[in-house]
Amino acid sequence: MTFRTLQDADLKGKTALVRVDFNVPMENGQVQDDTRLCAALPTIELLSKAGAKVVLLAHFDRPKGKRVPEMSLKPVLDPLSALVRKPVAWADDCIGDPARNVISAMKPGDVALLENLRYHAGEEKNDPAFAQELAKLGDIYVNDAFSAAHRAHASTESVARLLPAYPGLSMERELNALNAALGNPQRPVLGIVGGSKVSTKLDLLKNLVTKLDKLAIGGGMANTFLYAQGHDVGASYCEKDLAETAREIIRLAGQSKCELLLPIDIVVAEQMAAGAPTRVRGLGNVDDHERILDAGPETVARLKRAMAHSKTLIWNGPLGVFEIPPFDKGTVEAAKEAARLAKEGKLVAVAGGGDTVSAMHHAGVAQDLTFISTAGGAFLEWMEGKVLPGVEALKV
Repeated sequence: MTFRTLQDADLKGKTALVRVDFNVPMENGQVQDDTRLCAALPTIELLSKAGAKVVLLAHFDRPKGKRVPEMSLKPVLDPLSALVRKPVAWADDCIGDPARNVISAMKPGDVALLENLRYHAGEEKNDPAFAQELAKLGDIYVNDAFSAAHRAHASTESVARLLPAYPGLSMERELNALNAALGNPQRPVLGIVGGSKVSTKLDLLKNLVTKLDKLAIGGGMANTFLYAQGHDVGASYCEKDLAETAREIIRLAGQSKCELLLPIDIVVAEQMAAGAPTRVRGLGNVDDHERILDAGPETVARLKRAMAHSKTLIWNGPLGVFEIPPFDKGTVEAAKEAARLAKEGKLVAVAGGGDTVSAMHHAGVAQDLTFISTAGGAFLEWMEGKVLPGVEALKV
């Protein structure tokens, strides 16, 4: 993949339209978590210091083409101004005179935030006329919102084809990490896929077994694979109607020479409750009233050995019900080993997807892995091998 880079661009005096992800957690008009605001800061700072006008485009929630006051981006203004350490101008629309007037009043280096893109139906419809209105506001386009790159919307796809387009620094870092994990990885490559449902990760599993050297399956979805192999899973969560699909994935892995690492022992309990008594069981040795809630110690030890013999790890989904101790043990132990190997430079360890980010923070290793993607759906679709419109539009 080849892209223009901001480091090579002539930015002085230019107006840069920067697509960011400011769809932040909000409560009573107050930003509850500024992680996504902070993610945009390096790109904002680079553009501002280079003498560009920095015009931020973002969506918030789902107003579905209407002005919904409680879905305004205006509450982001004060916390963003504090983070960039200067006033951020505000326009109460993202096109037309309100936007043009604010941009005209800006000086090189200034920053402005425009109102919610999704107040216009043309945004999600990827309407060419709406994209043209956005493009009229700037000289260059910068996409720093990988988390929205799987959507073919006007601000993520069409505008990138109307102006010279660049990935922002956050987007560039994400693309480099993903390329290192699956695009052009150091081999052997190990994948870990966990979570509760096989049904939500069918495309992911089918793609990964054709790309990886080894794939470990954990969490509730592992129960479906064990059931498909004839093992008793007791009262565990299990998608029994997907047993044949699981067997198909096992066959596909064999054809692709991808070694599947399914659990070889399991942790069971009668209740999914904090501090509940647990037992380690062999496969199929589960009572009718017991539930499989974590990977067993032998399974985790084998996974750690697989990490030690790999050069690249890509991880999506926990090995057990990590939110409820003691069922977090397998995930935490494996995460700490991945972090240790990454810190020692022995493993490129990339993780992503909702629960995965939470699990890595829970294990205390979020800062030690090579890269953690917070992009959610875009990260998963990329792992599934799907084309991401917002990334395609940036290619030279």
